[in-house]
Amino acid sequence: MNFRRRRSAHFIAILMFAVLPQAYSAPVSLVDEAPVRISPVDQNTILVDFGKVAFGNLQITPPPGGSGKKIIVHFGEASAGGRINRTPPGSVRYAATEVELKGNKPLIVAPAADARNTKQPEAVLTPTEFGVLIPFRWIEIEGWTGEMKPQDITRRSGFSSSWDEDASSFVSSDESLNRIWELCKYSIKATTFAGVYVDGERERIAYEGDAYLNQLSHYYTEGDIEMARDTFDRLMKYPTWPTEWATHMIFMAHADWMWTGDVEWLAARYPGLKGKLHLRHARADGLIVTPKDEIKNDLVDWPAGERDGHVFKPVNTVMNAFHLRGLTCMAELARALEREGDAAYYEQNLMTARASFHRVLFDPARGLYRDGEGTDHASLHANLFPIAFGVVPPDCREKIVRWLGGRGMACSVYAAQYLLEGLFENDAAAQAIELITAPNDRSWKHMLDSGTTITWEAWDQKYKPNQDWNHAWGAAPANLFPRYILGAYPLAPGWTRVSIAPNPGNLKNAGGKIPTPRGPLHVRWENGGTFKLTLSLPPGSSARVRLPAGEKSDGVLSDGKPVMAYREGPWWVVAQDVSGKVSLETRNP
Repeated sequence: MNFRRRRSAHFIAILMFAVLPQAYSAPVSLVDEAPVRISPVDQNTILVDFGKVAFGNLQITPPPGGSGKKIIVHFGEASAGGRINRTPPGSVRYAATEVELKGNKPLIVAPAADARNTKQPEAVLTPTEFGVLIPFRWIEIEGWTGEMKPQDITRRSGFSSSWDEDASSFVSSDESLNRIWELCKYSIKATTFAGVYVDGERERIAYEGDAYLNQLSHYYTEGDIEMARDTFDRLMKYPTWPTEWATHMIFMAHADWMWTGDVEWLAARYPGLKGKLHLRHARADGLIVTPKDEIKNDLVDWPAGERDGHVFKPVNTVMNAFHLRGLTCMAELARALEREGDAAYYEQNLMTARASFHRVLFDPARGLYRDGEGTDHASLHANLFPIAFGVVPPDCREKIVRWLGGRGMACSVYAAQYLLEGLFENDAAAQAIELITAPNDRSWKHMLDSGTTITWEAWDQKYKPNQDWNHAWGAAPANLFPRYILGAYPLAPGWTRVSIAPNPGNLKNAGGKIPTPRGPLHVRWENGGTFKLTLSLPPGSSARVRLPAGEKSDGVLSDGKPVMAYREGPWWVVAQDVSGKVSLETRNP
């Protein structure tokens, strides 16, 4: 990727951002999409199915003899009984508009704009020349004359102009995982319509927590960096209210640096990141204390019913876990910018707070973290975030991970990103995959079985009655599968050094393509009598490789010849980094 060229374009975008009252951000194009099915409903009504939901509007060519007639066009995101659901639940969209056909020239058809997602100052607007964009899959047309042909109707769908469908891939021995990957990848594509990451259709507002999860998945599905950067800059102008959302801004900047290695972009934004820490609320032992009048801003999870009974205290375990991770990231960013004094300051605060975190908040009798100082309740969240952020001492991790895996998905689709990270990071891939594909209403399998084509804001309507059906924070598998099942993520900024550590769980094989800034990375593995890995790294990247050791293996082979490797828990670690194209296999005696 030509970062010099991309940075120039970004600076132009920043200038635009400064003068516009609303953000018309990263390049978005309207793509013409043909219907997959047109069928008559009755003598007066035609049903058109575009196969998947997308944010768009219509171009219609009037039929011969239709000029001067009026038609009613219904837009629907949900169906019921073979028709558009005109009273859908929550924030699921339905709209209708009347159109007069004039002549035989194509005309653009869209419903009126929704005031809720266009009039708020923080709402992200789409370009005026696009017309109103609405998420829909189905169209019903009343009053059409004669047969409607595919060339008569086109959906103009808004997608990122840079989107490359072939940039990434994932396939495994589990067909459910394959379908989940495709659902989540498409969810990322479909929600690029606004040019920055928004929380969905209901508000179309950028939120920090949503944006970070979206950023990770966008990286791994298409590799674009500009939309995340534009979203970051927008959020610096329009920050939102949750306490830990501020820390997500540090996460976003750190993710950009690790993905790109670009310190120039980071340097311009580093001063603003300092205010995203909560050091002003830190007491002498390093733990942050949420002021009484601000406890309402401690989110933990959303909606409130997904908090697993978390008991809110001024010293909140979840907030302090975020604080520790934020300090870790800030120290690394400061060192990358050669701000050694800042790095030392953050590291000292981290050391003090980390020791206090375990001493004050850990219950040694149960081997779990309490929700906060002054309560004995131990929610899923008080334990999943410390595990995901790597702040749990090594000798305490196994019990917490086992407990988390046994609790099920007792959190929202947002917190599931971190729960699954924690399980994958701690050799519990089988449990993570089981949660993803669980045959209940708290899994991605449930979303698939419900017929959605974009991930939901919540696991089910009953958990969030006002949810929308186009929420990218529900697309976590788009980044989790390549990071953990394929096992590829950067160890050094810019993917100069990579970790390859597949987590097979109970899968027999998996493979895919990852779009790194240095070029595509290909991984393929088979998990049978031995573990076989085929790897193709882009130029300028080297990799530390870890292979699942299995019960009987006693070494590692490269092209049939032994290579130096050592055991590290359940892994074989290849002693020397590899580059280029490599084939490795564990060896059985």
